[in-house]
Amino acid sequence: MQKIVVLDYGMGNLHSVASALQKVAPDDQVVLATTPEQAEGADRLIVPGVGAIRDCMEGFIRPGFVPLLNQSIESGMPILGICVGMQIMMSQSEENGGVDCLSIFPQPVKFFGTDLHENGERLKVPHMGWNRVKPTIDHPMWNGIESGSRFYFVHSYYVPAENNDAVAGQTDYGVPFAAAVTKNNIFATQFHPEKSADAGMQLLKNFVGWNGTA
Repeated sequence: MQKIVVLDYGMGNLHSVASALQKVAPDDQVVLATTPEQAEGADRLIVPGVGAIRDCMEGFIRPGFVPLLNQSIESGMPILGICVGMQIMMSQSEENGGVDCLSIFPQPVKFFGTDLHENGERLKVPHMGWNRVKPTIDHPMWNGIESGSRFYFVHSYYVPAENNDAVAGQTDYGVPFAAAVTKNNIFATQFHPEKSADAGMQLLKNFVGWNGTA
């Protein structure tokens, strides 16, 4: 039995993540950890996140989750970031007037803008709803998921796909952006797999079986 830890720092619908994990891994232990001590003995780590980046960063730093995340990265433990849980791993976000993030990835997080167009039509911000994701690399996390599968997004800020070697999957919404990024034992998604029907459940199932290498 594996111990799958979901970090609870007050930012995100953690119960939907935990519920989805329990469906794809019924024999494993799913733990919502509010302290690093509750994450001890973890086999896998999930960093979720919903809300403003400044609040997320403060909530993540306060309980001591930064050292825990760094130690987990160094140990090779499989790590999944979701939505703002992906964005806090970047270098800096334009949200809230500019917020420094964890710089696990060197890329910035940018605002879609209020004048966003595609095919002559104005696009709404936030980008909310279903959109197609194209895997850009062969990775175990994409096993059993067809290119162009739809995933569920809710966000006004994005990680650019251009000149970004970390991109594992791409989506277009006025501009091309990173739907997923990866680095060693980290895989992070801008979309919400727990809200993404069969494709999302398959990705979570892949994470439960992933050994942390490409």
